[in-house]
Amino acid sequence: MRKTSTIKIGKKIQAIRKSYGYTQEMLAEIIEVSVRYISEIEQDRAKPSYEVLVKICNLFNVSMDQIFSEYLKIKENKNIEYSLSGFDKLSKKDKNTIENLIMYFNKSKSNDL
Repeated sequence: MRKTSTIKIGKKIQAIRKSYGYTQEMLAEIIEVSVRYISEIEQDRAKPSYEVLVKICNLFNVSMDQIFSEYLKIKENKNIEYSLSGFDKLSKKDKNTIENLIMYFNKSKSNDL
């Protein structure tokens, strides 16, 4: 009997897709696969091919290590990167708001030291 793989990346792919505001249908059409295949990937019922992973990474401007970060021996946490992967699609006003919040929190943190 074959051992079941423990690597599950469906939720990460789903989170990245949603952060860009894409539906499964939109993603499937752009990367030229079926909606059912995207659904099965996101539910960890199917493993994406290398070609599909590359298309997803290129579309959403994320790296493979961001998708597989919890399985790699990387010291830094990459979760923040894919959480903000939709940043470049935001309006200028929304980007400025986020940048101001980051500066505010960084300033608050340095004042706490």
